[in-house]
Amino acid sequence: MSCLAIECGATAVPFDPSSPVFRAHEGGKLVVNSTIALTDREALSLAYTPGVAEVCTAIAGDESLARDYTWRSRLVAVVSDGTAVLGLGNLGPAASLPVMEGKSALFREFAGLNSVPIVLATTDVDQIVATIVNIAPSFGGINLEDISAPRCFEIEERLRKLLPIPVFHDDQHGTAIVTLAALRNAARVTGRELSQLRVVVSGAGAAGVACTKILLAAGIGDIAVADSKGILYKGRDGLNATKQELAEITNFSGLTGTLEEALAGADVFLGVSAGRVSEEAVATMAPGAFIFALANPEPEVAPEIALRYAAVYATGRSDYPNQINNVLAFPGIFAGAFDAGAGAITENMKLAAASALADVVEHELAPDRIVPTPFDPRVAPAVAAAVAEQARHDGIATL
Repeated sequence: MSCLAIECGATAVPFDPSSPVFRAHEGGKLVVNSTIALTDREALSLAYTPGVAEVCTAIAGDESLARDYTWRSRLVAVVSDGTAVLGLGNLGPAASLPVMEGKSALFREFAGLNSVPIVLATTDVDQIVATIVNIAPSFGGINLEDISAPRCFEIEERLRKLLPIPVFHDDQHGTAIVTLAALRNAARVTGRELSQLRVVVSGAGAAGVACTKILLAAGIGDIAVADSKGILYKGRDGLNATKQELAEITNFSGLTGTLEEALAGADVFLGVSAGRVSEEAVATMAPGAFIFALANPEPEVAPEIALRYAAVYATGRSDYPNQINNVLAFPGIFAGAFDAGAGAITENMKLAAASALADVVEHELAPDRIVPTPFDPRVAPAVAAAVAEQARHDGIATL
């Protein structure tokens, strides 16, 4: 047996082809199957030439026919440049492909949607946007994945303006939607309102920005956001455009200083970075606090510490209760957008998805059950129905 060491950032990962992990991924995780059994000459002539020519010419005359006579209308492109892969960092396109394959497998398993993983050999924003625009006629939606901030914000914004199909950066909005659903239910199970809560967010990257914005839209009391240099506030030097915007719409209390200083008296800690938080700082939070420590594989606040102080504890890990897992959101969101024939995913559709997700376990709530599990069969249909209904209410549905 040959074992090599593969460098992933600062961590050496052993390559053992006999391990269950590598054996499960051998050959990739996806296949493409024909919906027509190509068993004889007649079947072949229908699926390909000459029969396909009739469909091609019909679509050339009326492109809307592609919705019913190709797989485009319910096909997602899962696109990455490999610059922010999981918690591993910039691994490049080839090393990001297993994640994109996995995302496609989740689309199929949880929402019955087809998708194609696409990794790009460029990190240039203009090139990425142009490439996606040029391949977009093959797809009904674009799921952006593992693209580093702040480039991910510009890429998504430009694509949403250029394309008539849903564009969704899951690292931002999937995390935000599931976080809001979980926070709603944490408040319910403890008899509180979102408007009563003061939140401290650790991380001003893709997930931190999106979580902050959706929590504000949902009526949270106040939010302070911290990056590696401390709390964002109006007038702080060295802020990029994204962080400057956050400073303008958050931190109404005018806090300065460190993340740990901001935790004093806070009701919620939301961690979407890799920075660890000391027990001394956690102990200063308000009684009955919520700790959402979402970093993987090591949460910002270890469970043995969090559970000494928190009324509700959530992580991004599957081996603890209350996993904040994006798979609870993105399959149903795309399914709902497709069901409605929506050309975009609006902010209201995201809020509707969060409410529907929270309501799935409304009558089963407990401190260790504030979100459903990914295998709950109610999740994707509930999210899809809410998203489609909201799309119709927002006036962007075509079906």
